[in-house]
Amino acid sequence: MRALVTGSSSGMGAAVAARLLAEGWQVHGLDRAETPLAHPGFTAHRLDLTDRAATRELVERLLGAAPLQALVHAAGLLRTAPLGALHDHAEDTAAMWQLHVDATTRLADLLLPPMVRAGHGRAVFIGSRVWRGLAGRSQYAATKAALLSLARSWAAEVVGAGVTVNVVSPAATDTPMLADPARASSAPRLPPIGRLIRPAEVAALVAFLLGPEAAAITGQDIAVCGGASLPR
Repeated sequence: MRALVTGSSSGMGAAVAARLLAEGWQVHGLDRAETPLAHPGFTAHRLDLTDRAATRELVERLLGAAPLQALVHAAGLLRTAPLGALHDHAEDTAAMWQLHVDATTRLADLLLPPMVRAGHGRAVFIGSRVWRGLAGRSQYAATKAALLSLARSWAAEVVGAGVTVNVVSPAATDTPMLADPARASSAPRLPPIGRLIRPAEVAALVAFLLGPEAAAITGQDIAVCGGASLPR
């Protein structure tokens, strides 16, 4: 089985790639940065996912070699800005939209139709609990809400063809994104369990959703929240 995983150089993407490799998958990792992961089943590809032509060329080349059974889009970007400063952060908004929405659309458009023709396939997109809205993160929340709407719409299109599409939405997760100076004004909220979510915990759920036991789960947004979604 072959999977394509974006954001494979660190954080949740790296954790997903490592988990799938441990389960016997062949993994193609896409990232702008170099991926340090060394494994005979792993192939790294340096790629800017906002480059439409380069993305199409690479994916079509991969599909020409052999079918891909899974897509995991874990690459992400968080930029924050309050009302009154949104205009000044228009470039940040565009960058998040390009990565979370446009790149997702491009990958799905290239990879899901071949899965439909094959009668089997899995897609999992890494979302965020913030899609419901959070002060100071309106533009990030909007892109993640759009991601969920896309996933549910595509799931409805392919549900009869043995293909599933789901979103995994973690709470604050222990990744390099937390140390990004660009989010210094918006500190992560510690989940009620008293610690950050671990990337490996997200990866375990993603791996399950890619497996045969998850064939009846599609069009869902599944939280890994450490109790953050519980009423308090």
